[in-house]
Amino acid sequence: MSEHALEVNKGERFEFGKNWNRFLSLLDEERIHEAELSLRHMLEVDDLQGKSFLDIGSGSGLFSLAARRLGARVHSFDYDPNSTACTAELKRRYFENDANWTVEEGSALDADYVCSLGKFDVVYSWGVLHHTGKMWAALENAALPVAQGGKLFIAIYNDQGGASQRWTTFKKVYNQSPVPIRFLMTLGLGACWELRTAAIRMARLQNPFSRMERKTRGRGMSLWFDLVDWAGGYPFEVAKPEQLLDFFRQRGYELCKMTTCGGGHGCNQLVFERCHTGDSHA
Repeated sequence: MSEHALEVNKGERFEFGKNWNRFLSLLDEERIHEAELSLRHMLEVDDLQGKSFLDIGSGSGLFSLAARRLGARVHSFDYDPNSTACTAELKRRYFENDANWTVEEGSALDADYVCSLGKFDVVYSWGVLHHTGKMWAALENAALPVAQGGKLFIAIYNDQGGASQRWTTFKKVYNQSPVPIRFLMTLGLGACWELRTAAIRMARLQNPFSRMERKTRGRGMSLWFDLVDWAGGYPFEVAKPEQLLDFFRQRGYELCKMTTCGGGHGCNQLVFERCHTGDSHA
């Protein structure tokens, strides 16, 4: 049995890949287009023609697909074999037998593996490294394959202090519970969030149901599958934006763009540019 399977069986890891496999049934041109827009906006480019793109923790494979459609040469890898299979399925659907898109299993914690891939113009890891169980080591490794002048695009869960500790407990219980309890936990969480959002929108004299009417979330994702991912996403670590800024500044990176979640739950998105080698042991 693989290390991943052992962790799942012990309730120490959420099966992200199974969730993304179900998400693929919803994938269409509108979602892919939104994913492309997200990359173009955060990377501040019109396309990725002539660029190399490393997707660390490719998940559903949606953003590897978006990068490839924008013209990049893509290498995707994921620790979860079901996530790797999802990415391979999208390659089969849209870029079968394409030599410019490689998909394989690999770990963000394996520095030797990451270094063996070479250097990339864009290294992308959205909502992944905080689920490795060793987030700071994973962040260190994510910086290794970025080419000089290249960009590192990450998204890391925001540190909410005590609230983050409570979320950690929630996620532990979720992963150690039987499937019916997991479903009820996810349903209850979603209901609480939607009622809270509806109440806020009503107080602002806005349509309380407008969010529910949207077919897609930002980045082309799905409200339900994102909710399942949030409820079960474990291991779970967090960081403040300033911690990430200091961490990468010491390693020769400068911030290009940042979008925060305003101090609430969710991910802070940061795009860095590698300006010089820096001190990898700082």
